Amino acid sequence: MSKEIVVSGIRSTGNLHLGNYFGAIQNYIKMQEEYTCYFFVADYHSLTTHPDPAQLRPNVFKVLAENIACGLDPERVTLYVQSDVPEIPELYLMLNMLSYKGELEKTASFKEKARKQPDNVNAGLLTYPTLMAADILIHKAKYVPVGKDQEQHLEMTRNFANRFNHRYGETFPEPYPFNFGKSLVKIPSLDGTGKMSKSENEHATLYLCDEDDLIRKKVMKAKTDQGPTEPNSTMPDYIVNLFDLMKLVSSEEVVQQFLNNYNDCTIRYGDMKKQLAEDMVTFIRPIREKTLALQQDTASLNRIMLSGREKARESAAKTLSEARKKMGINFYT
Repeated sequence: MSKEIVVSGIRSTGNLHLGNYFGAIQNYIKMQEEYTCYFFVADYHSLTTHPDPAQLRPNVFKVLAENIACGLDPERVTLYVQSDVPEIPELYLMLNMLSYKGELEKTASFKEKARKQPDNVNAGLLTYPTLMAADILIHKAKYVPVGKDQEQHLEMTRNFANRFNHRYGETFPEPYPFNFGKSLVKIPSLDGTGKMSKSENEHATLYLCDEDDLIRKKVMKAKTDQGPTEPNSTMPDYIVNLFDLMKLVSSEEVVQQFLNNYNDCTIRYGDMKKQLAEDMVTFIRPIREKTLALQQDTASLNRIMLSGREKARESAAKTLSEARKKMGINFYT
């Protein structure tokens, strides 16, 4: 019996952070044992912001290395680079014929990015959801481990799949978010505003490449207050954020200790942040060290990329051939 298919990717810009790990990669690691997984570095998606061409290759290598350092096994999953699979942009072109300007302009991510970069509202930015749909549908994925900010795009992917099926015949399954039965994860930033992000405040984001002292410095600057004045007080959001972060990397006993201290008004935020900082260091350090070792072994990374390209293209070619036939683009058969 064939396994169900999972597809997901991470942009090749910036550094992976704690949100990437707990929002996506942690699920990838679990999935590789039970599903047929296609995980890719989304270098085409990064082109919407015109990255320095000289930095694209090292960025791709770093993202690959970080994913492997976090626990992905290239022998169990198909780990590849988006631009190594030409079938993806061809399907992207086909799906663009079924995507409409009005719906693309309404996506939250497009409106936000257009606001932030008004001088660079390019077609790739507008059709980002269509390329994401091609990434997913090219392997006929059933599940996609996405964060909350991508749920709208995944809904659009289902719409595009259904439009194609309605117009040309049953071809694509509807993909759904997957997270092992839990709510989709959103990792809070250290400043208590929003989530950790590659593009937002780097001082409030913990990156998987951060050195030990930088981790400690960032955590110790996290927003707190004078502490509760009445037992069992309601926590402000920024204190809830600290506890949420602690739950990710600290033991249950440690979390409960500080929760008890909060409820009986004896909490010392300095002690809490010191504990959180050391637990973060313990969590991030082995990932950082393994990533650095992998980045220096370019021969191994090249072999992984070539193997992933071969397996990804084998799957993609079957899907694209079927889509072309359904659309009538099969003049020589």
